Amino acid sequence: MIEVEHLSKIYGSTPAIQDVTFSVEPGEILGFLGPNGAGKTTTMRILAGYLPATSGTARIANYEVHENSLAVRRRIGYLPETPPLYLDMSVEGFLHFVARIKGVAPGDRASRVKSALERCNLTEKATVLIRKLSKGFRQRVGIAQAIVHDPPAIILDEPTVGLDPRQIIDVRNLIRSLAGEHTVILSTHILPEVSMTCSRVAIINRGKIVATNSPEALITQLQGGSDYELEVEGDVLELQKLLQVLPGVCMVQVVPTDSLPPRRSLIRVISVPGTELGRDIAAVTVGAGLGLYELRRTSATLEDVFLDLTTQELGNGELTTSDSQNSAPSAEIEVSGEEV
Repeated sequence: MIEVEHLSKIYGSTPAIQDVTFSVEPGEILGFLGPNGAGKTTTMRILAGYLPATSGTARIANYEVHENSLAVRRRIGYLPETPPLYLDMSVEGFLHFVARIKGVAPGDRASRVKSALERCNLTEKATVLIRKLSKGFRQRVGIAQAIVHDPPAIILDEPTVGLDPRQIIDVRNLIRSLAGEHTVILSTHILPEVSMTCSRVAIINRGKIVATNSPEALITQLQGGSDYELEVEGDVLELQKLLQVLPGVCMVQVVPTDSLPPRRSLIRVISVPGTELGRDIAAVTVGAGLGLYELRRTSATLEDVFLDLTTQELGNGELTTSDSQNSAPSAEIEVSGEEV
């Protein structure tokens, strides 16, 4: 449905995005994730026909964005970071206006507006002036205007920024409901939005795509083996030596912490992939005469993946993902404070 190949945008001598390549399958929700200044908004604006690319191509529903801009705009719904609303119009009146300018047939406008109101839980606010709505309801109106013409592709740029937790949950559920019938790109730097909403993630940093895969696959790839944490009482240095010689153990660390009672310590054990060491770790700890208060397996999170890919140099080679052409080597990281 959406295919982006070698897309670049350069302002003067400053590249905003460089050689960006990714795709979104029909009915899929793709999380476009990156820190502020990484190039998310620039990419979204190019896909929406708002900005021309310096080089590369972007196709939506088999139409090239630059060559067939009007055809593409008929087939997308776009919500920029600040929703484009006319504050002195009612919600229903605004959606009728949007339906008209987006080419919805006169006979279909009433049903399309009604459907958008219902899907965005705006029916009770239909006659209210937009300027009287809270930020959360205005965000819903912004999404309603993006779907009122029933486009196959929807582009959402930071749809939950500035919302309170209750509003975020409502908007998140709304976005999830769009999957299947619509292809969605969700641009954000808020990690819970991606993990709870998206089936696949593209991570961009300093204008380059550094990984593309499902959140679960990225986490597995980062974590490698299994990690264990032990809360023990006793001679942790001796226990560290005993655990280090266990087959399959890569590293044993004593983790500094002030949250435990006196004489208790936290130890982290990192094992090689494919090993199950929980039973052996417990046996060694008890056999050494230490008090074992807790033993748990730990796992990486999407936040760990994000920080790993956006705050460290990745080395000389490309990051292995589900589709190697969607990856690019990372440059030295320096996250700017503003979105380009």
